[in-house]
Amino acid sequence: MPASASVHHPRYVAIQVHLKSLREKAGRTQRDLADALKVDQTYVSKIERGDRYVDLAFYVEWCRACGADPARALRELLKETAWYGSDLP
Repeated sequence: MPASASVHHPRYVAIQVHLKSLREKAGRTQRDLADALKVDQTYVSKIERGDRYVDLAFYVEWCRACGADPARALRELLKETAWYGSDLP
């Protein structure tokens, strides 16, 4: 696996912060979100700490469980990072 694929790479850290922020803005605890996602609370914790990756399907489920539109949330993440510039609609 290339070094850029590490869960500790700054790109992935930005995703972890983003996911935690979505959860907190929704007023959900890790346990509450885990119940909604039908996973263990430790799984949510490991994602937020950077011990687990999130695939696109799980990202969509996370957003929806937090009451966020996945497309809008992803657009916001991309605008907040320097990866793709800020010229997104």
